[in-house]
Amino acid sequence: MKKELQLFIPAYIAFNESLLKEEVASELSLKPSDSFSIKLLRRSIDARSKIIKANVKLAVYINEPVLPDNFEINYKEVADAKHVITIIGAGPAGLYAALRCLELGIKPIVFERGKNVQERRRDLAAINKEHVVNPESNYCFGEGGAGTYSDGKLYTRSNKRGDIDYILKTFVYHGADEMILVDAHPHIGTNKLPHIIANMRQSILKYGGEIHFNSKLVDINYKEDKISSVIIERNQSRVEHLCSHVVLATGHSARDIYELLNNNQIAIEAKPFALGVRVEHPQAYIDKIQYSCHTFDEVIEKRTYLPASSYNLVNQVNNHGVYSFCMCPGGIIAPCATSQKEVVTNGWSPSKRNNPYANSGIVVGLELKDFEPYKKFGALAGLQLQKEIEHKAWLLGGKTQTAPAQNLQDFVNNKLSTQLIECSYQPGTHSVQLKEVLGNMIGSALQQGFKLFNQKMKGYVSNEAIILGVESRTSTPVRIPRDKETLQHVQIKNLYPCAEGAGYAGGIVSAAMDGVNCINAIFKML
Repeated sequence: MKKELQLFIPAYIAFNESLLKEEVASELSLKPSDSFSIKLLRRSIDARSKIIKANVKLAVYINEPVLPDNFEINYKEVADAKHVITIIGAGPAGLYAALRCLELGIKPIVFERGKNVQERRRDLAAINKEHVVNPESNYCFGEGGAGTYSDGKLYTRSNKRGDIDYILKTFVYHGADEMILVDAHPHIGTNKLPHIIANMRQSILKYGGEIHFNSKLVDINYKEDKISSVIIERNQSRVEHLCSHVVLATGHSARDIYELLNNNQIAIEAKPFALGVRVEHPQAYIDKIQYSCHTFDEVIEKRTYLPASSYNLVNQVNNHGVYSFCMCPGGIIAPCATSQKEVVTNGWSPSKRNNPYANSGIVVGLELKDFEPYKKFGALAGLQLQKEIEHKAWLLGGKTQTAPAQNLQDFVNNKLSTQLIECSYQPGTHSVQLKEVLGNMIGSALQQGFKLFNQKMKGYVSNEAIILGVESRTSTPVRIPRDKETLQHVQIKNLYPCAEGAGYAGGIVSAAMDGVNCINAIFKML
């Protein structure tokens, strides 16, 4: 007999298998002779009170075995398929678009400007240790996109954009832990995601799809309202690739693509985005606040059964949203520049989230009105603002990948930090007044935002925390407009602007869903 059960119980029970079984036996009044097994279906933490609780949904199998989840994907052989779709970019949108092609019997040909996940590692090491940025292979460009070496968070609120369960199960099919199907805020971890991405690549190649690395889109040939071919640069030579449908999934940092479209008079438009800093606290400090602990000894005791805590903060300041973004418990701050003369930060966590620091982007939502000083750049106005602040961070940081930084309380009090605290950012930090990097409007909004956050999380503002500039790649400042029904570009009928780079997604899951949606839209047209 199978029964489903919803429990709201102390977290120390929910995260302990034997105690959870005792709770279930009591809840269902099971007899000592009953044999039963538990399968977790959903689990989330509620830390609003002193006794931390967990919402747990589970299936109980009484006197019968647990039934395994059988998630099979029917990929078809497509090497000689009638229909071929060109996909630009091998991030989550591009990879999921290619995998969806296999299901529909369509051949995907993927062009990726960067390297595969294994070869990317050397370029990431060069950024961290030698301050050398490869503009084609970095934390943003390469197989798996920005998400591969930037945490692997799989939480999204975009549940109306597609089948989230399908996206997660496809990750599991390619090697992800099944717990991503259970946890309310699923997370794979930067240490595990590259292997899963490589497995996705193998699926695409196994069934006849193509993936070409070090292959950069540099031009588009179109007549009237259709693309006839794209020009791909590979090994310092250019080749023309004929195409009937193009999915453009190039990610939020492919600035040259926006300039290419603009130069070819293909419609793009400025869009709001967010910009700010990355803040880092000791993880135990955040645990103490979030888990209502009086002492750090109490933190140690609670962490024997609780994961590293996170937070989600938002306030309105002077008609601008100030909020946390991409919060990484037990994480590391990483250098994410895509060209040499800029400093960009982001964060990631390993699967166990067991590093000693907690970091998060704290950003100010910018509106189109904030781009007014850059209006001469037209649709690229927000992009120009983004570029100027990143370059200023490079200049004031010391013209390397050293990040301009300030202790948090000093920043709030307009005080230069005489000695910066240690942090996880490997290229190093340099003490500056960060308002000089960010400008008065963004800097002042952040100062006020931090004060308001401190009212929600007592002790959040402290010189035990440090902020680094700049967190600027939260999303693209440019949108590539498309028709809501067909998902085709409003001007070019066989061009499908996709995911984060086009302004229609914000994270791994929503990007993957958009890749699937674009292929489904093309399939309807075939």
